[in-house]
Amino acid sequence: MTGTVITLADLAEFLQVELHGGDSRSPIESLAPLDRAGPRQLAFMAHDRYRDSLIDTQAGAVILSPAHLPHCPVPALVCEHPHVAYAQAARRIHPDPVAVPGIHPSASISDQAVVHPTAQVGPQCVVEADCQIGPGVIMGPGCFLQAGCQVGENSRLVARVTLGPRVRLGRRALVQPGAVIGGDGFGFARQGEAWLRVPQVGSVCIGDDVEVGANTTIDRGALDDTIIEDGVKLDNLIQVAHNVHIGAHTAVAGCVGIAGSARIGRRCGIGGGAGILGHLEIADDVTVTAMTLVTHSIREPGVYSSGVPQAPAREWNRSLAHLRRLGELFRRVRGLEQEGDPGARQRR
Repeated sequence: MTGTVITLADLAEFLQVELHGGDSRSPIESLAPLDRAGPRQLAFMAHDRYRDSLIDTQAGAVILSPAHLPHCPVPALVCEHPHVAYAQAARRIHPDPVAVPGIHPSASISDQAVVHPTAQVGPQCVVEADCQIGPGVIMGPGCFLQAGCQVGENSRLVARVTLGPRVRLGRRALVQPGAVIGGDGFGFARQGEAWLRVPQVGSVCIGDDVEVGANTTIDRGALDDTIIEDGVKLDNLIQVAHNVHIGAHTAVAGCVGIAGSARIGRRCGIGGGAGILGHLEIADDVTVTAMTLVTHSIREPGVYSSGVPQAPAREWNRSLAHLRRLGELFRRVRGLEQEGDPGARQRR
């Protein structure tokens, strides 16, 4: 996909990095992997495993670290953090959409809603009473805002995003298609053999620079609000239950489930498919690896894991058979230890 054309000199100045080799006037118009990039495309190199691709690349330029410069046959943009520089360059070449002010004729906007003149409201959007849509907001097709919502400046709801009652979305948020923010939490009281639904009367408060992936759901609080602090990044297909609190700049990968009233600290990383039980606390600067089940609070920073990696089926079946016999083995070892201890019989 072709983006904004920029010269190597302009790109180096924008990134504040050194340009080595090539014609500084050469144009860059798109992005590509090292092994497929052409002379008008930008690639990046961040790991030794791609050295062979770097040696053979035909890219117009490569962003890389000083250590990889000797192996680069094309112009290089040299910096200490290539992935960060690549992300910045990618947003320069493929900038975020800018709102085209106006309300599509098919949109339904309450007379009691306030839509800033610079906002863009797309086809089939519904905005109920007492909503406030800030400057530069983009609402893509089919978005639905229930009563009392607030969407901050320069936020973008890509398509079919639903905000429940009184949801507050900060500035520069990006919400991908199908996300539901502020739906009912899973609140029920046991009544004999049946379950009685408990009304969820809180809402969701989301800070600035938050991203919410496609089909992710964030439930509103039972009494207080569910809180997502500034800079949080949520991947696709995540379930955030009622009254969860996620600290600033935490990143959560796809298919994670976070149960009600869990509290996750700042700058955490939660791997894909992890599960976090309700009412737990996770400290700042914690990494939870993929598929981990968190059953107790984590009080100290660090990396935490659980689960069993894959193995060949025959090996796994043997391990499972041994696992089932652990209780018996434990009793036998304990018995042998007690027989070898002269005072064991007296203590029993």
